[in-house]
Amino acid sequence: MTTGAVFATGALTAAPAQAVTAPSITAKGGYLMNGANGKTLFTKAADTKRLTASTTKIMTAKVVLSQPNLNLNTKVTIRKEVSDYIVSKGASSARLIVGDKVTVRQLLYGMMLPSGCDAAMTLADKFGSGSTVKARTKNFIGKMNAMAKSLGMTNTHFDSFDGISNGSNYSTPRDLTKLARSAMKSGTFKAVVKTKAYTAKTITKTGATRTMATWKNTNTLLGWNGTLGIKTGSGSQAKYCLVFAATKNGESVMGAVLTSPSEANRTSDVKKLVNYGYARIS
Repeated sequence: MTTGAVFATGALTAAPAQAVTAPSITAKGGYLMNGANGKTLFTKAADTKRLTASTTKIMTAKVVLSQPNLNLNTKVTIRKEVSDYIVSKGASSARLIVGDKVTVRQLLYGMMLPSGCDAAMTLADKFGSGSTVKARTKNFIGKMNAMAKSLGMTNTHFDSFDGISNGSNYSTPRDLTKLARSAMKSGTFKAVVKTKAYTAKTITKTGATRTMATWKNTNTLLGWNGTLGIKTGSGSQAKYCLVFAATKNGESVMGAVLTSPSEANRTSDVKKLVNYGYARIS
């Protein structure tokens, strides 16, 4: 056989570009889609229900941003019930101060960057209906579940506004990616989750301006290889979770990993999926 024939044969039998080896991830569940058309690119126990930890806050933000006639500059006063809740749960916080007036926009940053459960509760209280904080936050969680249903998140149920489960707060990698794709259609949401640091100026009880300590985004992957967000989550049972979106050279991928054994594993899992997604699409 001539050298030319060998080369010709090799060209004919070369693997097509899309036959990229699927990565192995340490997370118990994972899902990846083409962000442009929603096509599935990777699954690992993608429909198995798991704890979602603070990735729950994506839905909290989605419900807030879906409110009719929403004014992001509306000021909300931080209630003592919020402070009491954070203390009782030992929850992550944006260190909001009781009596301060904080805008809805600032609350979204406080919830999505440092993962403030105080900001999440304040939003749930503000946008829920009822005569008490308990009634309003419960009503808001009902709105979260209604939104999940409308988005086709068939394996999802929320029982909290922040991911601190009361025994029945779960979703799947596929469902959370559906949620992310929908949430990222909001310009406000997109701007918030890609922000690395944000300094809020709140209004105190006396009308003075308080400059809060800068909120830093818990998502350390921001900016890596086109990563635009979206939200981390962690907990003793949920382990390490991340719902992510990345765009590079016109190629868009979105996905989720749930129950990674460590923060380092979570980062490695997501990097593998993003690189794999780009390779599959190109």
